[in-house]
Amino acid sequence: MQQYKKDFIEFMIDCNVLRFGDFTTKSGRKTPFFVNTGFYRTGAQLHKLGEFYARAIHDIFGLDFDVLYGPAYKGIPLCVATTIALDQLYQSEVRYCSNRKEAKTHGDAGVLLGGPIDDGDRVLIIEDVTTAGTSIQENMPILQSMGEVEVCGLIVSVDRCERGQGSSSALQEIQDVYGFPTTAIVTMKEVVEHLYNRPYKGQIIIDDTIKQAIDAYYDRYGVS
Repeated sequence: MQQYKKDFIEFMIDCNVLRFGDFTTKSGRKTPFFVNTGFYRTGAQLHKLGEFYARAIHDIFGLDFDVLYGPAYKGIPLCVATTIALDQLYQSEVRYCSNRKEAKTHGDAGVLLGGPIDDGDRVLIIEDVTTAGTSIQENMPILQSMGEVEVCGLIVSVDRCERGQGSSSALQEIQDVYGFPTTAIVTMKEVVEHLYNRPYKGQIIIDDTIKQAIDAYYDRYGVS
């Protein structure tokens, strides 16, 4: 596992973004772990988060794209922070862009916020966690309405490694439907590998009890 992945896992713990216990997801699943990216709340945290995304994008997709697109609302700070990090780390200047939930009718009018998307652009989508594909369904028509736009991939922070609507993971389902690659900075399997029975700042984050709960969760909801 690359060092930045280990650092990112510990960063999520420090920011209280990744927690273990008893939670219920929006889909109604009882889960022993939860990722709440709303806990990235300071400039320093967003700065580091953008760097983690930038490193993963560089390693997985390279830098041959024109626009980093973050669906509203959580995608807005993600694409801004990551475009800054891409410039600082790799001197790669790409435009950031997000959708507006309601089109603006005056001034900088239209449905897009940030840089424009032009005919022929290569667009990389950035989101927070693995989704059921709802925001992709909402945003693909927007991107396609800009002209001959190529979506070259989707990156999220954490792949929960569980089934989506069918037997595949949510990220795999998006890839199968839309034909572009999907990835994450880290997967929950990597999180468990890094934290299980290993002390971090004097504490065992994933002990035997939590590991058993995670295993039971994946026995029920994991990707086959």
